[in-house]
Order: sequence, then C-alpha cells, then structure tokens
Amino acid sequence: MTSIWWIRRDLRLHDNLTLHAALAHGAVVPLFVIDPHFELVSNRRRGFLVNNLHALNADLQARGSRLFVRSGAPAAVLHQVMAETGASRVFAEEDFTPYARSRDDRLQADLPIRLIQGQIVHHPLAISKPDGTPYTVYTPFSKTWKGLLPPDLRPVQVPERIPTPASIPSESLPEYPPEPNFPTGESEALHRLEDFLSRQQGIFRYDEDRNRMDLDGTSSLSPYLHLGVLGLRTAVYHALQSIQHAPDKSAHKSATTWLNELIWREFYIHILYHFPHVRGGSFRPEYDGIRWHNDPIDFEAWTEGRTGYPVVDAAMRQLLATGWMHNRARMITASFLVKDLLIDWRRGERWFMQNLLDADLAANNGGWQWTAGTGTDAAPYFRIFNPILQSKKFDPNGDYIRRWVPELAGLSPSEIHAPWERVGAVPGYPEPVVDHQFARERTLAAYRTVKG
Repeated sequence: MTSIWWIRRDLRLHDNLTLHAALAHGAVVPLFVIDPHFELVSNRRRGFLVNNLHALNADLQARGSRLFVRSGAPAAVLHQVMAETGASRVFAEEDFTPYARSRDDRLQADLPIRLIQGQIVHHPLAISKPDGTPYTVYTPFSKTWKGLLPPDLRPVQVPERIPTPASIPSESLPEYPPEPNFPTGESEALHRLEDFLSRQQGIFRYDEDRNRMDLDGTSSLSPYLHLGVLGLRTAVYHALQSIQHAPDKSAHKSATTWLNELIWREFYIHILYHFPHVRGGSFRPEYDGIRWHNDPIDFEAWTEGRTGYPVVDAAMRQLLATGWMHNRARMITASFLVKDLLIDWRRGERWFMQNLLDADLAANNGGWQWTAGTGTDAAPYFRIFNPILQSKKFDPNGDYIRRWVPELAGLSPSEIHAPWERVGAVPGYPEPVVDHQFARERTLAAYRTVKG
C-alpha cells in the first residue's frame, strides 16, 4: 500500500514519527505543498525553507526516495496526488498554529489524514491543571511537563531505505542564495547540536554564558527547530542526557537551564493552542486599551538600528544582516520599542516575524508579550529594561557593539555603552531618540491607566 508523507514543519529523517508511521503503511510519497499562504512569508525566510527542502531531497535520494513538490491549495494537491499514486492515506505531523488547525480540521473532513504528534513532547491537551484548565504560568506548567515525561525519549533512527513510487511528476524547487550564518540541512543541525553538547563553552556553561551577547554561549539551533530540521524531542532527549551525566553541580544547573528554555518553547505553543486570541491581541485583554505613542520616525529608527542606544542598534543591525538575534538582545530591543518608545508590541512582533529565520509564531508572540507585560506573567508591566545597564552587564567590553556598530569601534569599554555621556556626539552615529528616564515614566503612566 502507498501513503503520502505530507511534509510541513518536519524537514528531517531523524526522529520523524510521521515518516515512520507512513512507512509502516507501505511505500511513501514525500510531498511538500507550496501553499499560497507562503506568499505572506518574507523572501529571506522563504529562501531558508527552500534551501532546507533541497537538503532534505538529497537525504531522501540517498535512501532511494525523493521529494515531490506541488503548488496549490493543500486540499486540491492532496486529492490529485492521491489519485495519481493510489495512496490510501495521508500522514502529517500535527501543527498547532491557528491557521494549521483550521486547515487540518477542514481537510480531515474530506481526506483520510492522520495527524501524528511529534512537533512537541506533550500535546496541548495532555497537560492541564488539577481542575482541567490549561496552565497559564510557566513554573507549574514546567513541573507538570517534567512529571509527565515518558520513560524513554530516545530518538527514532533514520530509515535505511524509503520505498517510493518512481513515476510521479514534481515541480522544481527554486534556487535561493545560501544563508552564510546558517547552512541548511539536517546534518548541519545535528552537527550544531553535537557541538553545543560537547564544546567547552556549550551546554555545561549555558547558565553562565547564555545572556552574554559577546560570547558564543547559546546553541543557535532555533532556525532548525522552527522548521523541524531538528526535532524538539531530540533536543529535549539530549538535554536530559546532559543533565544525567553532568560532571558537577554547575554543569547540572546549566543543562537544566537549557532544558527549561526548550520547555518555554513548548509552553508558548500550548498558550497559543488554548488562547488563540493572543495571535492578534494581548493575553490579558485589558492591555489592548493602552494608548501607544506609535511614532513612525521612532519605529523606523528602531528597525534600522539608528536609535542612538548602541546595544539596541547593534542587535537590530545583527537581525538585518543575519536573520537572527541573540535572545538577550531580543529582550532588550523589544523592551526598548515598547517601554522606551511606547510603540505597540504587535508592530515589533510583526517586524521580527518578517526578518527572523526562526520566526516561530508561538515563541515570538510569547516573547513579545512577556516583554510588553501583556502576557501570562502575574504583574510584570513595570519591568522596564535600562538599555545602558543591560549593555554594560551583558556586553561588558563592548565587543558585541563594536561588531555591529563600527562607528563606535574606537570607543573604550567605559564610553561605548552610552557615548553621549562621556564623549558627546560621535561622527556618523545618531544622538539618542529618547531619554530613558522620561520614557520610563511615560510608559508607567500609560500602563497604570489600563491597570487601574
């Protein structure tokens, strides 16, 4: 018998439960559908996706198979390919965004689609509070999440061969320039994971180094996790193994911190699943009443890295240059947009979705709402990052700033975080667009208005 493996956000062969379910059914047609919905995705993100599809196709060909590509509405494409191949079933990894859920609900009423839970460790319906309602606070969620872990998360290995019908027409994938900082393909993702697990400045120093923007202290795996080039289950398995085999208390704490970051990723998927209104509004709707300043000139300065605050500008230029940004830098830039410039967090969320290679709807939305103080935290609206203090703490010598803001390369560590305080105007670099203390008071007043 033949089935279709409908590839969505599982661009891998390693630990792919959907592929193995399809193989148990017989011959497999690996199919990627270029949905018209993809037209909304930025060119950079589309290129990263397509180049990972090229890599997946090479991996399939090494196992006697190949990737089939068709453009069009998923329902029409799946009907057509089923008719051409005689496939009796479609297997797909379950996705949890509002768009994916709505699409799959419609398709399941019309096609024999079996959704396989493999994108995350626990299905959103599998974790709830004692009263049956979903968790909205991370700490109790993470405790329950850990308590429900299966006894063995060992990744399912790559099949040696994937039997596939040979005579099916396929469209050609377009060509895109490679991302120099994020080579594509499952082998690259697994190599990065192995490097993070084994290098000196990796998982066992993660707790100490993860917030340092001037160090290579993070895994940089998020673009691969977003597309399922690396499975979240695989990352969790290796985090647990690292915790078990940590050489000392410090290493144990660091590996546990990385696991907690992976759980945060799943927590936000659960939040989006149970509270889809966060897609366009605040988790706590009262914050939709904030009167934002929304100055278009300030927003443009923020997007282009011209705010006059070196750490903010360095981070925004890193995003434009690489399609990625250090997580601490994401919090600093988001806080600056929302709490210093008093610009609606949804504008920043959309900018990140357009420009980040790892732009995951749930994680991006959750991160922005956490920073804006509109999300699941109990009372965080008064959390306002001071960009100068953040810069001094997490880029103490200014190395991160010098890399991305070359106009300031000649300044000393004592000058570079707030150059206007010591050296005045720097040729070619703007003055601050706003005074932080003034901005802080303005923002607190705006939030108190709706907080009551």
